[in-house]
Formats: sequence, structure tokens, C-alpha cells
Amino acid sequence: MVAQDGAFLKSQVEFGAILARMQKVASEGRSIREVEKELHGSLRELGRLMLLEHVRAQGKGDLGPTLEYRGRVLRRLHKRQMRRLVTVFGEIIIRRAVYGTRETQKHELVPLDARLELPEGEFSCLLQDWAQSFCIEESYEQSQRKLERILGFRMTVRSLEHMNLHMARAVPSFLAAQPAPPPQEEGSILVVTVDGKGVPMRREVSEPHAHGRKRRRKGEKANKKREACVGAVYSVEPFVRRPRDIVDETFRERRRQDRPEPRHKRLRAELTRPIDGEEVRGKELTFRWLAQEVAQRRQPGQPLVCLSDGDAALHRMQENHLPGADCVLDLYHAMERLWDAAHCFHPEGSQEATDFVEQRLQRILEGKVGRVIGGLSQMATKHQLRGSRLAQLNTVVGYLSNNRAYMKYDEYLAKGYPIGSGVAEGACRHLVKDRMEGTGMRWRVSGAQAMLHLRGVWLNDDWDAFQHRRAQEEQRLLHPYRSFVQQQWERKAA
Repeated sequence: MVAQDGAFLKSQVEFGAILARMQKVASEGRSIREVEKELHGSLRELGRLMLLEHVRAQGKGDLGPTLEYRGRVLRRLHKRQMRRLVTVFGEIIIRRAVYGTRETQKHELVPLDARLELPEGEFSCLLQDWAQSFCIEESYEQSQRKLERILGFRMTVRSLEHMNLHMARAVPSFLAAQPAPPPQEEGSILVVTVDGKGVPMRREVSEPHAHGRKRRRKGEKANKKREACVGAVYSVEPFVRRPRDIVDETFRERRRQDRPEPRHKRLRAELTRPIDGEEVRGKELTFRWLAQEVAQRRQPGQPLVCLSDGDAALHRMQENHLPGADCVLDLYHAMERLWDAAHCFHPEGSQEATDFVEQRLQRILEGKVGRVIGGLSQMATKHQLRGSRLAQLNTVVGYLSNNRAYMKYDEYLAKGYPIGSGVAEGACRHLVKDRMEGTGMRWRVSGAQAMLHLRGVWLNDDWDAFQHRRAQEEQRLLHPYRSFVQQQWERKAA
């Protein structure tokens, strides 16, 4: 079956030609810039030729006029079928025998495809890996141009987008199969954080103003955003601090050098979208995943901290999916409200506003949230606030009152808990904003979710493991008959 005699002769000739050219340019003292560029092109062509000869050395996959497989007799169809495979070295054409019941019906068994583990589409697994490692970092157009310079041929933007969608379908099963980190490598505290980040979406055809240039009404934006719910889970060692330490870090940029680093951080982002015909909220999907991670990773007696921005919906999700967690309001969201309050009484950028926030932050960190809330209400009366300033201060008071149960910062600091969701903020930036909010970018739900899934795998440093498992799963589905083919192949070779 494997035709080794005479295999790779063209490759040997091409390699000899490359060596001869290298000897010639060496004697001429050509610049390394010129030689490197020419050599890169020559080695690409050599690689393409060697791949093609490797395929041809396997034969056509002809295992005889008929095959009996799982109680059915399949016959070799009359015509050899051709398929195109684009690799990192370029395009090759593969001719092979196929088996089925009729010429016009679906090919039921393709021995050569199974033996070579050819992918489902026309792009090789390695090319898909390389191409998408560009696409998840930059726009499809930028990725297309860079790939062309490196590979020497052009892939269409549409093919890159389709490849992204296809590849991302394998992410959920990969994540579900991820093992827990080794317990000895985990920190003493398990932390989950949740936040939201908007993704600019395309208007669907059915939506108003999808066509034409109608003037927008006041406050109406050219595009709308859909929130991606970003979740992160990690473990960390306790870091006991005093309220004054936090104030100094915040206002005087005195970062403690002994701050423990998060361990085994995992990120994920989910959009609200239809699944199996039912609309499922992104928050629900994110918390389901977080609950699975916690069930895998949490050790008996290990504290579980849930950091969030004070969204009531997130608190309800936490109570449903992570009961018993110590829910902590992210301190920086609380500080934003203090700044809003400060600007009701003092000009923005003034030292008085800074002193106002610093004093109340100190009190909140000391566990005196009630006093801060009461003091703000008294100041509103004393200064006779009216109109928008009064409304703004009332919003601040309402926010602090609603989240008071999650602002026991004196207790959290004494236990060494994290109180700032910097990990979630960073995830929103790296996972969502850096890729999804480029100039002019507008997404459909399916494309946005595919990109978020793949970026999550990349940022979790799981890219190579994902590509390996994805290829294995694809082959299992495409060629369930591979072991049967191997047996027939060896029998005929014998």
C-alpha cells in the first residue's frame, strides 16, 4: 500500500538545487537580507513538495473493489475523488479512492483521509492554528496581510472568519474536560470575580434604521452594545492589610512588593444568545461555569470569595450558584461612587474632592459604612442640594445602602481577602476590549462569542492543549473507521 520506491525523488532534486544556489550566493558574498528572503521562499516550496510526496507515497487508499464495514458492503466508486488541502507550505491536491453505495451519494468511507487524518475543511490543522493565533489578537484584515507576508499566499477574510466560527465550536467541550489544577499548587483562598463589558454589535436587518441614512435622534448611538459577562477564577494566599495600607496604595501609589500573585487564573466571557432554541443569559452561563470550577477546585474548609460590582442580578446569581461564598463589593466601584459624591460639593480635580474621598474611604475600610451613608445624607440637607446634584448624591447613597452587606472591609482585610477586582477589570480589557472594540468593529452574536471563546483559551495559556484535543475530537467524528482502515491497510500490505 505504501509506495516507498522512488518516493521523495523530486524533493531530493529540489533540495540539491537549493544547496547549489546557496553555494553560488555564498561565493558571491550576497547580503544576508537577500539570501534569507530567497531561502525562505525556496524552503516553503520544498516543504510543499515533500508533503505532496508524503501523500503520494501512501497510494490512493484503494483497499479493493468492496469493503465490508459494520455489516454493510461498500463498493469502491469508479472515479477517484480529488480534494484540495492548503497547508503552511501552500496548496496540494490529493487524489484518492472513496467507498460508498452510489456515485451520487455521500462518501461513507475514505481510507486515505482516515490514514492521513485529514481535517474536515480545506485548511490543514497547523495552518488553522497559526491563522487563528493571529486573528484572536488583531483584526481579520490585519491578520490576513501578516499571514500573506509569512506564508506567501493569501487567505480571504471570509475564510478566516469561517475558520474562527468552526474552531470555536470545540471550546465548550474542551473547557468541560479541563482537569482541576493540582491542589498543592493552589492558594489558600479561592476567588471568583464577575464583571461586564459591552461589545459593539451590528444592527440586524429587522431593526430600525438598518438601511438608509436616517438622522438619529438625540442620544441615539450609531450602534448598540451587548454586554459580555466576564468571569475569572483563581486562588491566592491571604494578604492581611490595614485600612491605611489600602488608602496609601490608592492615593499614593505605594504598591506592596509582597503582594501574592494569583494562581491558576482562568477566564471566560459569555454573551446572551440562543442555545438550542432558547435565549440564555450571559450571566447565567458565566455563573454555571464558575460553579463547575469551584466544585472542582475548592478544598474542604477553603474560603470562597466572590468579587462583583454591586449589580443586584450578579448577587442573585451568586446566591443561586455559589451559596456560602463571601460576597465582596469591589472597592474600586465603591470609590467611583465616593468620587461622584465628592463632585456634588467640590469641583472635579480639586484637592478638596480628593480629601473628601480619602477621608470617607478610610472610614469605609474601617467598617464604618453606616456613618458614611448617614454623613452624606446630612451633607445634602446642610448644603441644600437641589436638582441634578441631589439626584446624583441620592444615587450614591442608594448604591452604598444596597451593597452595605458586601462592604465589611475591616473583616475582609483581617482575613487577607482580596477586595479589588483587578483581575476582572484586566480580563474585561484583555479578553474583550482589546480585540472587540477596534476602530469600526461591529459584531454579530455568533462571531463575537466565537472570538471570545478562543481568546479565553489563548489568555488561559491553553492554546496548544486545545488545538491537540480539537484535532483528536475532529478525527474521532470524521473518521470513526480509522482503526478498521488501518487493519485493512496492513492486511493488504502483507
